[in-house]
Amino acid sequence: MTSSTPRPTGPPQPLPPPRPALSARTWGELAYLGSSWIVDLAAFAYIMVWIYAGALLSLTVVGLPFLAAGLTGIRRVGGWERARARALLGLRVEEPSPLAPTYRGGGFFGWLWNTLKDPVGWRTALFFPVRLVWGLLTFVLLIPSLFVLWPLLPWLARGASQVDRALVRALLSPSDGLERRIAELEAGRVSVVDTSAADLRRIERDLHDGAQARLVSLAMELGLAKEKLLSSPEEAARMVDGAHAEVKLALAELRDLARGIHPAILTDRGLGPALSAVASRCTVPVTVHDELAARPAPAIEGIGYFTVSELLQNVSKHSGATRARVALWRDGDRLLLHVSDDGRGGADATAGSGLAGLAERLAAVDGRLVIVSPAGGPTTVTAELPWRDRT
Repeated sequence: MTSSTPRPTGPPQPLPPPRPALSARTWGELAYLGSSWIVDLAAFAYIMVWIYAGALLSLTVVGLPFLAAGLTGIRRVGGWERARARALLGLRVEEPSPLAPTYRGGGFFGWLWNTLKDPVGWRTALFFPVRLVWGLLTFVLLIPSLFVLWPLLPWLARGASQVDRALVRALLSPSDGLERRIAELEAGRVSVVDTSAADLRRIERDLHDGAQARLVSLAMELGLAKEKLLSSPEEAARMVDGAHAEVKLALAELRDLARGIHPAILTDRGLGPALSAVASRCTVPVTVHDELAARPAPAIEGIGYFTVSELLQNVSKHSGATRARVALWRDGDRLLLHVSDDGRGGADATAGSGLAGLAERLAAVDGRLVIVSPAGGPTTVTAELPWRDRT
């Protein structure tokens, strides 16, 4: 008697879902390699027309503007190529800094000079001719590989796309942050120039409307007193007393103005005592903790002094606080100034307040402003400045 294996009963098992032979990353790399020669050929034609036409037109007044306009265009093409590399190769490359703003009064020639010396545009113009040769070579090798060497396609696509990744990083990415750093320094210089001009206008306005007006009134008062000296000595004495009071007011205004330019206590005793003097004039009780064992450079002291002074003014005017605290200390090669209060909070440097101006001033000297101010408080503002020793 023979036994037979029982047949399975029940509904038939469904087939497994179909799966692609290659991963999505491999297909993206193949799509990038297969389309690169088309992009490169179009960009190369654009560059050749731009270069030759610009060279011919350089004999006329429109030559340099034509070259600058073409360089702006090739810079934009480079941005599209970076986006294509992100989408198909998964390559994350930072965008280069935009063209630096022209200097005040530069106008058309400032734009022309900034554009023609743009390293991003010139490196992008070099990228496409270099990559065109490689793109054609990989395309020629890719077509037969799809039919003959398809089991090796993931490794072939990865190896070939690594060359493209290296070219994109070398020619289409910021050069080690140097261009970004240059743009930040140029923006900082513009901010410093604007701040200096605003300070000069403020000093001129304070002198014209304050001390100068009082001195003019004082001269007139003394002139009238001189005329009445013989005819009415009592009236002349009263007028001299009034002139004496005007002199005191003018001296007080000049003293306040000098303190606003650069206080004497900051020069004589340093940042800690100068901030203690500022805190004593604040309408909110302020405690100052000075942990500096040495004094920084005078320029850093001045920036730190005016930064904390303005922050304490904001505490007095807008915070609704009952107490505040100022701390200053050195951390390595940085000077840290910390101002905190128990007020209502909500301070925001992006809302067009004076905090935005403070942040710009600090950024101009490699500093920064960190604000933590939730609604309801408390508020803490930390100003960070580079430490430079006194010479």
